[in-house]
Amino acid sequence: MKKIAFVMTLLAMTGALVAAPKIKIDKVDPPYWFAGMKNPSLQIMLYGEGIGDAQVTTSTSGVKVDSVVCLDSKNYLFVYLNVADAQPGKIELSLQQKGKKITVMPYELRQRERAGADRKGFDAGDVLYMLMPDRFANGDPSNDNIEGMSPYVVDRSQPSARHGGDIKGIEEHLDYFNELGVTALWFTPVLENNMSDSFYEDRRQSSYHGYATTDYYKVDPRFGTNEDYRRLADKAHEKGLKVVMDMIFNHCGSEHVWLADMPSKDWFNYPDYKNHFVQTSYKLTPHVDPYASQYDFDQMNDGWFVITMPDLNQRNPHLLRYLIQNSFWWIESADIDGIRMDTHPYAYYDGMSQWLKELNEEYPNFNVVGETWCENPAYTAWWQKDSRLSAPRNSYLKTVMDFHLWQVINECFTEETDGYMSGLNKVYNHFVYDYLYANPASVMAFIENHDTDRFLRDGENATALKQALALLLTTRRIPQLYYGTEIMMNGTKQITDGFVRKDFPGGWEGDEHNAFDPTQRTLRESAMFNYVSKILHWRKGNEVIAKGDMKHFIPQQGVYVYARTYEGKRVLVVINGTDKRVELAMAPYAEVLNGATSGRDIITDKEVTWGDKLSLVKRAVLIMEL
Repeated sequence: MKKIAFVMTLLAMTGALVAAPKIKIDKVDPPYWFAGMKNPSLQIMLYGEGIGDAQVTTSTSGVKVDSVVCLDSKNYLFVYLNVADAQPGKIELSLQQKGKKITVMPYELRQRERAGADRKGFDAGDVLYMLMPDRFANGDPSNDNIEGMSPYVVDRSQPSARHGGDIKGIEEHLDYFNELGVTALWFTPVLENNMSDSFYEDRRQSSYHGYATTDYYKVDPRFGTNEDYRRLADKAHEKGLKVVMDMIFNHCGSEHVWLADMPSKDWFNYPDYKNHFVQTSYKLTPHVDPYASQYDFDQMNDGWFVITMPDLNQRNPHLLRYLIQNSFWWIESADIDGIRMDTHPYAYYDGMSQWLKELNEEYPNFNVVGETWCENPAYTAWWQKDSRLSAPRNSYLKTVMDFHLWQVINECFTEETDGYMSGLNKVYNHFVYDYLYANPASVMAFIENHDTDRFLRDGENATALKQALALLLTTRRIPQLYYGTEIMMNGTKQITDGFVRKDFPGGWEGDEHNAFDPTQRTLRESAMFNYVSKILHWRKGNEVIAKGDMKHFIPQQGVYVYARTYEGKRVLVVINGTDKRVELAMAPYAEVLNGATSGRDIITDKEVTWGDKLSLVKRAVLIMEL
């Protein structure tokens, strides 16, 4: 009996070895890669229970395993491959534990659609239309409620809940963007935000905005699929529209698996958040302050944006490589034309600089705009690529956001321009500081966005809005419009951000009012839409505006005048910043007029003539081709 028992035990043990369970791999990031990238190194992050002590080999021709790294959590394995000589096709990775083969994992290398240098980003010839997918249009109501996601509701009556807009809704209105005349679409992040709804003062809060990522390689199913996103990009390109992707490297969402199961103890800044939570100060000055304390810098740079958005530590080389690759993957897989990087200055400077240096090398004609919320031109200029203000450091960030101009525009067009500092003097004085920028033409300007009050606040001052838009669309900047500006959408964020992120009327079945349809727009909506559209269509392909020099004049008689010139062509912009009629003396502008005594106003298509003086009605705007 003992002999039989021994044999049975031996057989059981042998069977256990033969039938050893395969390693369970729950996630592979990136899900595939591309042959022919300049950087031959590829990081693959594997996630699965107990995978950390596996060994990885490959016999695939042209592929080498450089290193296999397990950090603190045994549920992650970082595999570094050299694919310099690899051809498109399947890579076979053999995973072993304790010398026993467990499983063979196929991994795909795809053919690139085009070389990196052939990807053209956005520039001053473009106008970006910024929108929020959740608030623009609901093209597919079937994805409003997805089973298995963290608890949430779709309720359009609540300004901070999900409303159901999606990628299909954007796709269905591509003709609208063409009608309007914009050339590029930037919409807030579409990646998975599997975050539970919360409550603040009895108001429901959700991550409808997209800035709490829980999966960097997956479109949120409430917006659609990865395939839907790529189809949108393809159809946008067919209609001459570029697509700019909103990304976030500074933080992720608190329901990302990384927080529950940290790959390493230093994956996040202040990882002991349950006992020691540190929130950022939101004060970016320590970056540029020669007297900044380490305490202030650390709080700003490493503090969490909010409790639901843990701060990623880009000093960790494995995390940084993950993020860099992720941006490259979306460029290649979704065929995007640009990136907008959220909260750019809050992340580790050297890490972000490395990312952009590598990106610019791989895609030299691509463009990235960073959210640089600094309401001082010197602070903003410090962040731009090749800035002498930050030298010898270099951010490699080609485009920065002009928050100071946003502030100025929102003040000056409701003020009376005097002979000194008020009104349009503020605009003039702002552009004086362009000497600080390495490339003023690669600065993004806007009058409102999803994080600010609407330009109109709760009012309907169409005259001020027209003046602001005329400046925005003709000055030396890359202009960005916010959805609904063209139909005079208003609102303030005094109570909640949701009031500046209202649903576009007509984007949902059953809406009583449809502003997408020109026959249903109100008189004031039509008037503003036509005004904006007229300037945008004139601007499209206009090299004087896209590439021209700028010369402006100190406001005279309350009137701001500037000229754009390029290869002998001239555009003169005249803005009356007063509530009175002005007989503007034209002698001061002789150097840009070159003897001209008339010009065609592109808004009215009428010839405007002058002698010694130009007659202007109150708050007049003229955009004249000379």
